Order: sequence, then C-alpha cells, then structure tokens
Amino acid sequence: MKAIQSVCVYCGSSNTTKPEYLDLATRVGQAIALRGMRLVYGGGRVGLMGRAAEACHKGGGEVLGVMPKFLARREITYEDVPHRMVDTMHERKLIMFNESDAFIVLPGGIGTLEEAIEMLSWRRLDLHTKPLVFLCEDGFWDPLFHLMQHTIDANLTPPSFNDVLLAANSVEGAFEAIEQRIAA
Repeated sequence: MKAIQSVCVYCGSSNTTKPEYLDLATRVGQAIALRGMRLVYGGGRVGLMGRAAEACHKGGGEVLGVMPKFLARREITYEDVPHRMVDTMHERKLIMFNESDAFIVLPGGIGTLEEAIEMLSWRRLDLHTKPLVFLCEDGFWDPLFHLMQHTIDANLTPPSFNDVLLAANSVEGAFEAIEQRIAA
C-alpha cells in the first residue's frame, strides 16, 4: 500500500460563503497537518483556500501553493508558504495533479467544479488512479452525484464509474475513503 504524502484540496476562494464551509476548510487543513501530509492547493489567501492553507501551515504542515500570475491579485497569494507561480491554469492543474497522491473537493464554485471534473475525466480515461473525495457535511455535492447518475442511467457513463465517485460527510470520513481506495 502506497502511503499518502500529499493531498490536493480543491475549494472555493470566496470569503462570503457559509461560515460552516470556511470552518470545514480549516479542519481539513488541520487534519492534513496532523497526518504529516503536505497540502497542495491553488495558492490563494482568500476563502476556503486560504483557510485550509493557513490551518495546515499553522499546524506545522507543509503546504505548496500553485498560483497563475494573472490570479495573484484576485486570489491574494498566501506568502507564508512556498509557491510555484505559473502562466496558465493548465500549468497550475498539471502541477497540482503531479504533486498530489489524492484529492479532496470542498465546496466551491465553477473553478472548483472544473478542477474536480477534469480529474474525474482523467480517471475515466485511465490516466490515473488517485482517489478523489467530495467532502461536505450538508450535501453540497449531492446535485453533482445526481447528475453523474443521470449520465449513467442514459448509458453515457458506465455503471462501474460509480466506484470512482467517492463522497464523505466528515473530515475523518474523507481520509478513511482515501485510505480504503489506496488499500484496494
């Protein structure tokens, strides 16, 4: 069984979202630090991204931010942690993928959804076998899972893809899902 060393966290960059989502990001960052893992993320100081990175960093964990130069002002680079500054979103996503052993998807908007869907697409194409877990305590990702089932029911996605779709409603549950998938 391969040990998980780095977890990529995809999440929103909004400070105006529900306080519960910001708290969840903080707890995920703390959990990564407590497990001695590295947090790989989009590099921002704002929203769930900033909360996860700050919690991991302050908890003694290693953090790697990957930030496109054009987003540095919008997402405000978290200067307390190492960063790789890149030119494009494609570079950002590839580095985040290459630097991670698993993925946790927290609540987020279109950018978070796009990153997670790309990783699912790559998994569907057998380009990787890294676990990806959608984490939310209030069913935030349920509509996505309904949509994925809809594509399965329409015979556009094979039923076996349900085995790839991992969900958790607690931080501990997310890490358990990752560990189970790695052990399989």
